[in-house]
Amino acid sequence: MSNLEETILSYGKRAKTAARKLARLNARQKNVGLLSMADSILRHEPQILEANAEDVQKALERGLSAAMIDRLTLDPKRVRAMSEGIREVAALEDPVGQVIREWTRPNALNIRKIRVPIGVVGIIYESRPNVTSDAAVLCTKTGNATILRGGSESIRSNLAIAKALSEGASSAGLPEDAILLVPVTDRAAIEHLCKMDQYLDVIVPRGGKGLIETVVSHARMPVIKHYDGICILYMDAKADLKMAEEIVINAKCQRPGVCNAAETVLVHRSILNKFMETTGRALASRGVQLRCDQPSLVEANRIPELNCLAKAATPDDFRTEFLDLILALKVVDSVDEAIEHIETHGSHHSDAIITSDTTAAERFLAEVDSATVYWNASTRFTDGGEFGFGAEIGISTDKLHARGPMALEELTTYKYQLRGTGQVRN
Repeated sequence: MSNLEETILSYGKRAKTAARKLARLNARQKNVGLLSMADSILRHEPQILEANAEDVQKALERGLSAAMIDRLTLDPKRVRAMSEGIREVAALEDPVGQVIREWTRPNALNIRKIRVPIGVVGIIYESRPNVTSDAAVLCTKTGNATILRGGSESIRSNLAIAKALSEGASSAGLPEDAILLVPVTDRAAIEHLCKMDQYLDVIVPRGGKGLIETVVSHARMPVIKHYDGICILYMDAKADLKMAEEIVINAKCQRPGVCNAAETVLVHRSILNKFMETTGRALASRGVQLRCDQPSLVEANRIPELNCLAKAATPDDFRTEFLDLILALKVVDSVDEAIEHIETHGSHHSDAIITSDTTAAERFLAEVDSATVYWNASTRFTDGGEFGFGAEIGISTDKLHARGPMALEELTTYKYQLRGTGQVRN
C-alpha cells in the first residue's frame, strides 16, 4: 500500500468517526459551529487572498482561459460573500430529523419516515475555491463529515479555506475531523477515494467531463453528478424580442465559464431576421462568436458587425459546452422541433423557452426532461443560492435521489422508525 493510499484510508476512518459524532448534534450546536466558521473565514482573509494570488499567478503562467481564471480568482468581496453564505446556511431550517411521513398500521404499529445524514460525503472538484466552503458548510449543517479533494490550480486557496473552516468548527465544539481536505493534487488520490466504499457513502464530482468520467468509472459508491452544462434557449415565434435579448445576453455573457450559462440558442424561423438585428448585434457588441447553421449564417452575414464573428457550425458545436464567449445558433420551425433538439443534443441541465404563448410554454415545461426548465427567465438562476437553498454542493442531472441544485435536503437520506407495543407478525 502506497503512502498516499494510506493517507486517504486514514482520512476515511477519521471522517467516519467524525460523522457519527456530528449526527448526534442538534441544530443549535451545528449552527454555533457554522457561525464560528463564518467568523474564521473573515479572520483568515489575508491568508486566503495571499494563497489565492499564488494560485492565480500559476494559472496565468499555465495559460488557463479567462473563464477559468475568473472561476479561480478570489477578492475581498468574494471572501466576504463566502462568510455571508455560511451565515445564510446557518439560518436555514435543519432538515435532519424532519418527519417526511408518518402513519399507523391497523395493528397500532406506528411508522415514521425521517430525514437523517448520509454519513461521509466525498467532494472532488476543480478550479472554484469557494466550493471548499460551500461543500463543507452544507455537509456540516446536515450532520455529514466531508472529504474534499480540489484541483491542482486551486490547491493553495483550498488549503487556506479548509484550515479556516476547521479551526472555526473545532473551536465551537464540532468534531475536529468533520472537514478534511486532501493536501495533494496527485490524480491517484481520486482513485483511492473512489475505492473507499467502506468509509465514503457518496461522491459528488464537480468539474470537467473527464474528471466526472474518471470518478464514475472507478467509484464503488453512488455518484451524484452532471457531465455537461449544455444549456439551451429557445426563442419561440411569439417571443418578446427585447426580453429575448436581455435573457440571451445574461445567460451567455454574465459568466460564460459556468455550467448554467447558455451554449445554444434555437430561433423560430419567423423571427430570425428581427432576432439577428437585435440580439445578434448585442452579442456582437460583447465579442460573442457565433456557430451558425445555414439559415442563421445567411442572416448573420447581412449584418456587418457579425461578419467576423459568425461561421458555419459543425454538428459537434451543438453538443459542446464552450464555457466561453461562443454560442451555437440554429433555426427551428416549431416548439416540437425545439424540444426534439434539446432532448437529442442537450445535457438535461437547464433549458428555457422565451415566449408569450402560454400553451407553447406549458408544453415546453412539461415535455423537456431536464433538471431545471424555464419560461421567460435566464438559465443562470440554476444555483442553490438563487433557489433560496443558501448554497449548493453541485448540480445533478441524475434522476435518483438528487436532481438540480443539490442542497440541504439532498444531503440527507431517510430511515424508518417503528414504535410498537409488543406487536408480533402472524
